[in-house]
Amino acid sequence: MFRVWGKIFKENRLIRDITIENPSSDMTRTAKVYKALDEICYEFDLQVPLWLDSNKREFIAHDKTRFHQDNFIEQIDFDFLEFHVIEEDSCY
Repeated sequence: MFRVWGKIFKENRLIRDITIENPSSDMTRTAKVYKALDEICYEFDLQVPLWLDSNKREFIAHDKTRFHQDNFIEQIDFDFLEFHVIEEDSCY
């Protein structure tokens, strides 16, 4: 099972969160990551944020990144969206 936790924070408080699961063994890890981010943004009614180089480095190192206003074209009414892989498939 591949699971991702999406969280919206404002003023150091958790405002909303959601867990996305993907049991598919046919998809690559990268495809699962992008699909999970799409689903989180759909549920939160957000545009999909841009992956900046800093996000990529942070995600590769920690399986977690934060998307701030710089990642969004539209104005957001929260401080950041945190994207965190919490469970990986046992084999790739």
